[in-house]
Amino acid sequence: MTFMDCMLAALGAIRVNVLRSVLTALGIIIGVAAVIIMIAIGAGAQTKVDNLIKSLGSNLVLVLPGTTTSGGARGARGSRPTVTEDDAIAIQNEIDTVQVAAPMVRGGGQLIYGNQNWSTVIAGVTPEYQIAKEWKMEKGRWFSHNETKSAAKVALIGETIVENMFQGINPVGEIIRIKRVPFTIIGTLVAKGETPRGTDQDDTVIVPLSTAKKRLLGGRRLSGKLVNLVFVKSYTSAGVDNTVRSMTELLRQRHRIQPGQSDDFFVRNLSQILEARSDSSRVMTLLLAAVASISLIVGGIGIMNIMLVSVTERTREIGLRMAIGAKGKDILLQFLIEAVTLSLIGGAIGVFLGLIGSITIAQLGDWPAIIQIESVFLAFGFAAGVGIFFGFYPARKAARLDPIEALRFE
Repeated sequence: MTFMDCMLAALGAIRVNVLRSVLTALGIIIGVAAVIIMIAIGAGAQTKVDNLIKSLGSNLVLVLPGTTTSGGARGARGSRPTVTEDDAIAIQNEIDTVQVAAPMVRGGGQLIYGNQNWSTVIAGVTPEYQIAKEWKMEKGRWFSHNETKSAAKVALIGETIVENMFQGINPVGEIIRIKRVPFTIIGTLVAKGETPRGTDQDDTVIVPLSTAKKRLLGGRRLSGKLVNLVFVKSYTSAGVDNTVRSMTELLRQRHRIQPGQSDDFFVRNLSQILEARSDSSRVMTLLLAAVASISLIVGGIGIMNIMLVSVTERTREIGLRMAIGAKGKDILLQFLIEAVTLSLIGGAIGVFLGLIGSITIAQLGDWPAIIQIESVFLAFGFAAGVGIFFGFYPARKAARLDPIEALRFE
């Protein structure tokens, strides 16, 4: 028998029992579709984390003020103002691995433009903040160091404010009141989306640090040179750990903290936190794919079971083929092709359903589902492998039948 003869015989056997063949391939169909969908969802989650990392800025470290303790109760981070503008200047000038250090004060306030008003986050920063956050301009420009020194009344606004207060109007050059103080909008920011905590980064108005402290966000808590936090950007991701160590030592010296005493500040490595989240996402993707792969194994067992039944049902046919000259390898090839064909048909249907399912989840579930061509080939190839692995034993059993005994089989 030629390979084509074996193929035609296998397809004929499948066509005779269409319903049984479909039910046999069902496990493969579900397994392949599940693998593709799970990997697509995992890849979407990974992309979402990567976008979060990019939106926050790369190689970033945050320096936060310390806490207060009153009556045995410890306050939240930032309840004890300890970090200053001078700390930021020292970090930038004295630590070689630091590219920029950008101090920030922040609070809430009302914006008014014409008959529109909007409650938002007010951030007072220095020009270094743009470098630290890698925040690009949509229109206009960032404010300068001279404008920061002179406490100029200029402002930058995020995409959320543009959409809600300036429908169809170019905001650059317009006058907006922030806490009833008039400011000139000199630029709009490219959208960054949400933070890992779900905060809208684009719902903000940014003004020079000195302007914010003198006109908008002053008070005892931010008197003098005190700030809410400092964004520190390292030149490279490899240098972040050295930056954290050097910065901790420098701030302990500047704050005159004695050995054995606790720091009066907190340092948070954003890159490390987000990388841990990224690793968790990758592990979850592999776990989901592994669970989905179990369906392929179950489908393979189903194929082996049905093929064993088929060998039993067709014992006389096998004996007749051998009696007219078919060799054991011909019988082996015929049944092996039949098992692999079942797997490939199930794999093809599973790929189609997996693609449809991934697209549906992305559209209806508001979750990024990224279809990876590698996962399609992997699932399809695994389905073929399952057919070969689980189909070999029934095929081998058929090939080893004794022709005389097979002809006598009732």
